[in-house]
Amino acid sequence: MSFNPKHLSHILTNGRDRAPARSMLKAIGFTDEDLAKPIIGVAHMWIETMPCNFNHRDLAAQVKAGIRAAGATPMEFNTISISDGVTMGTEGMKASLVSRDLIADSIELVGRGYLFDAMIAIVGCDKTLPGAAMGLIRLDVPGMILYGGSIAPGNFHGRDVTIQDVFEAVGANAAGRMSDADLLQIENTACPGAGACGGQYTANTMAMVMEFIGLAVMGTGSVSATDPRKEKTAYESGRFIVDLLRRGTRPSDILTRRAFENAIAGVAATGGSTNAVLHLLAMAREAGIPLDIDDFNEICHRTPLIADLKPGGKYTAVDLGRAGGIGLVARRLVEGGCLDGSQKTVSGLSIAEEAALADETPGQDVVRTTEKPIKPHGGLVILKGNLAPEGAVVKLSGFERRYHRGPARIFNREEDAMAAVTGHHINAGDVIVIRYEGPKGGPGMREMLGVTAAIVGEGLGDSVALMTDGRFSGATRGLMVGHVAPEAAAGGPIAALNDGDIVVFDIEKCSLSVELSDEEIAGRLAGWSAPEPRYKTGVYAKYAALVSSAAEGAVTNPR
Repeated sequence: MSFNPKHLSHILTNGRDRAPARSMLKAIGFTDEDLAKPIIGVAHMWIETMPCNFNHRDLAAQVKAGIRAAGATPMEFNTISISDGVTMGTEGMKASLVSRDLIADSIELVGRGYLFDAMIAIVGCDKTLPGAAMGLIRLDVPGMILYGGSIAPGNFHGRDVTIQDVFEAVGANAAGRMSDADLLQIENTACPGAGACGGQYTANTMAMVMEFIGLAVMGTGSVSATDPRKEKTAYESGRFIVDLLRRGTRPSDILTRRAFENAIAGVAATGGSTNAVLHLLAMAREAGIPLDIDDFNEICHRTPLIADLKPGGKYTAVDLGRAGGIGLVARRLVEGGCLDGSQKTVSGLSIAEEAALADETPGQDVVRTTEKPIKPHGGLVILKGNLAPEGAVVKLSGFERRYHRGPARIFNREEDAMAAVTGHHINAGDVIVIRYEGPKGGPGMREMLGVTAAIVGEGLGDSVALMTDGRFSGATRGLMVGHVAPEAAAGGPIAALNDGDIVVFDIEKCSLSVELSDEEIAGRLAGWSAPEPRYKTGVYAKYAALVSSAAEGAVTNPR
């Protein structure tokens, strides 16, 4: 039996009893002919607070034109977005991870409310990508992702720069290694227009995830936000979603365990963001796919690092697009046996078939082969030990230290740690511990790019380590361990640490530990009591009451 493209919207639009609904829709310009066709939701996250999503309304217009040309009716709506870059280092940053689940909730709610037959989501800033994917997974109607694209790099003293360089410039200026005039110049030039942050930070990492996992057409994410081809990409995506609807292909038809493994391999091969661990675990929970935090070690160990991308490498996402794009990375991994090329995608082609279409630029050195990788193993490692029984995450690309042993410097909030770094109160060899910043304790699990970039800018990147139950930006580099679970607010061992305790990072052994006996840790925790919630009403209080461990993706599903 063929799939009925109007499988849901007919309930809203067809028959005598639906005359009032049709009357209201006609008030805003829809016709009988429009309402007789399949109805496709066009979600986007346009907001006048950041460059990342600033092109979404323009892209939505092109997507809608493509949908109409393919014989369906689009209905546009928008949800929210919180810029990590703008809010970093403030209380506002706590809203970022919370926004992921709110985006998922709003996409699901609008989709269920208006009975859309299919949905396409235009995404940009970090949490919009997993949030949109989670919403589409819940709805399980034909759905796909279109990434708004990366920002172009800026130019500072003849070299390409991104927002990462601005954060590190703050630390360099505080240390007297950069003038006020240069700080202002890099501030004024690093972000030249629309698009999401330009390295293999969280947005570009998750855009790659969506193509590797099969929810986005391969190659669409590699077209940058201001590339003249972006409008055509959006128009063709509108046609693609109608084709997907007519085929009746749902997220549940695409999202297999192997698809998730492919996505992890893509993150590993490109030195992608630690946030991918959190978001892929959350997506797997929504899809009912068995995926455990320990699976990341196995997949990353067998996947070589082949893309030379910032923050640990040399090139930006725009450079990757010019070299051959996300499809070239996929092709290299398929050729090297690191990817299951048989997995389905929204285009109707397999991953291998999609990857074969990649057009490599002669002489490019952004993407290497698996035979001659940058490093033999991928960029992420899951650490466990008496400080992180449920796990913690470290990104290896961008530093070479495999071992660090040093005294803990304890901070119960990010601002205090930042003041210590910029005030020159951190010494070589120290282990900065920032706790009570986890999903529940923050609440919202703030990213720590301000602190980590300041450490690098101060010249301490090779001698200081950091651990937190919060998160890191995809732009973070150095020996920085995040997502420590259980978190301090849940009584995790990180809550038992005192200043001066000796903390050991052993990357080879995948271990994060403190030189204390189990009995000493248990005794300290026996005298510990949970702090008062930082927010007792409103969205943060609701989030803190519902959210799970970072090791489970920090999801807010009923338990």
